[in-house]
Amino acid sequence: MTATISNDLVKRDYRLTGPEAQRARERGLADARWFQPVVEPSVMRSLQERSDARASLDTTLWIAALIGAGLLAWWSLGSWWAVPAFALYGALYGGSADARWHEAGHGTAFRTGWANEVVYHVACFMLWRGPTLWRWSHYRHHTDTIIVGRDAEIVFQRPPSVPGTVFAFTHLRGGPSMFMRLVRHATVGLDAEACDFIPEHDRRRAVWEARVFVGLTLAVVVWAIASTSIVPLLFIGLPTIYGAWLMVFFGLTQHAGMREDVLDHRLNTRTVMMNPLFRFLYLNMNYHVEHHIFPSVPYHALPKLHTEIRDQLAPPIPNTVAAYRQIFSALRRQSTDPTYELDLDIPDVPGAEPDRIEVGEGNWARGGGPVSLGSVTSVAIGGLRRVDVGDRTYVLCRLGEDEVALLDGLCTHGQVHLADGALLDGQLECPKHNGRFDARTGAPCRKPIREALGAYEVEVRDGRITTEFNRLDGS
Repeated sequence: MTATISNDLVKRDYRLTGPEAQRARERGLADARWFQPVVEPSVMRSLQERSDARASLDTTLWIAALIGAGLLAWWSLGSWWAVPAFALYGALYGGSADARWHEAGHGTAFRTGWANEVVYHVACFMLWRGPTLWRWSHYRHHTDTIIVGRDAEIVFQRPPSVPGTVFAFTHLRGGPSMFMRLVRHATVGLDAEACDFIPEHDRRRAVWEARVFVGLTLAVVVWAIASTSIVPLLFIGLPTIYGAWLMVFFGLTQHAGMREDVLDHRLNTRTVMMNPLFRFLYLNMNYHVEHHIFPSVPYHALPKLHTEIRDQLAPPIPNTVAAYRQIFSALRRQSTDPTYELDLDIPDVPGAEPDRIEVGEGNWARGGGPVSLGSVTSVAIGGLRRVDVGDRTYVLCRLGEDEVALLDGLCTHGQVHLADGALLDGQLECPKHNGRFDARTGAPCRKPIREALGAYEVEVRDGRITTEFNRLDGS
């Protein structure tokens, strides 16, 4: 589904509080259903498996590289060797931290929740990103990807400036701007843009996080002044600016020059085939189309996901050089003609329309005693099945050999169907924002979820799953 930009919208207002936000809602682009490829459920379950071992290894290697680069930088102080040493340290600190922030923020890097939170908060400080602010900003980015007036993370806006894009690699504007936003939030309070996507119950937390981050940064400034040396800031604070070129280098490949206001990630996001070193530094986020379509798949499984669905996607960009050739060609055209769109070849995928309905083993009607939902063995352990009854929709979860649960089917936050999500450690994960519910009770377990799902009585009798759709809480 494609929505083009008309000539009267050449000068667009990208603010979340501007007229484009209302226009997006009127056009059905806000909180909409998106294209999703067809994947065998058993294959998807295997791809969604999280691994503490893999995430711990990759995180340890990154930290070791960061410490090693820091030691080289320290030993080279006073010589010209300090320039490349600090360039390497900064790239690992202010550049590669972005991918760690991203994956830990999704909660998919580690299997263990607290490990994701630790890495996420440390990376947030390294990037001057308020944890709560950016968590909710990224939720919106995944809900309304590159929808003008809705997505807070559209960095390369139209009409673009090619010199401005090149200057972005220095982060001399972006870095100080990020820090000053923290200062404003710490002293004055949240701005209108932040309040548009941060719910009221989390706004105070966002303010206090800004105060902590500003306080920590100012402590390093005081340390530098007291020691009459810029060295402390070269290790903490300034790398967020001088090392961010790597973040920009990778980040530019995600969406720059791609289409706006479309409900198909194949048109507004690109996948670029990168070398093993880049993939390690970027945590496989070069498979960005795949990530946006299935954010419940952890970074280490994205290459396998790409292999599984590549025939349903646009051809990937073969390498980084080709990606930048396409990006700057598009930006040059859009700088004089903001309505210009890349001509992309995407295949038709029968059965993958965004408004499709998946029914488990048929449609069932209420009344007349227990209703059979089929054989318990028809749903794999750890599997999910959508159940539609009239205008109601549910998700059936098989937790064990003879243990099943039946919950409301739509996420209470994103209004996407949970049958497309994942069942992990007894928790049902939303396929859109990685929020989680207790699969047995429907209680919220992970942000952005706050409202519980309805949970229903269900049992396995003689190998058959039956229910009368009575809520466990009796309501």
